[in-house]
Amino acid sequence: AGIRWPGSLSLAEGIKFSDLPGGAIASWAALPTSAWLQIVLFISFLEVYALKQDPEKDPGDVVPEGVAWARYPDGYDVWLGDGSTKQVGEDELFLGKTWKLNAERNN
Repeated sequence: AGIRWPGSLSLAEGIKFSDLPGGAIASWAALPTSAWLQIVLFISFLEVYALKQDPEKDPGDVVPEGVAWARYPDGYDVWLGDGSTKQVGEDELFLGKTWKLNAERNN
């Protein structure tokens, strides 16, 4: 089930991607300890350095300055029934900041 990468997962231990089981828990359990360590170190690096929260920004806004990305855009293009679009603000939609923040927390 799913997509399988070609090649080897670990040359030292002779594990190929095709050798891993398809289930989420089973595939994690089949990983060597060194693979677990690499994953934990990579995510830790992202948390501490690359995606560090700036206290001056809103919570969750971790994108560096200069990157074209908006967490909460000023408006949304809504498709109308006649094929046209209309620019709508967050006040008119259920997708306001509170709804988005709650949806993000529930993930």
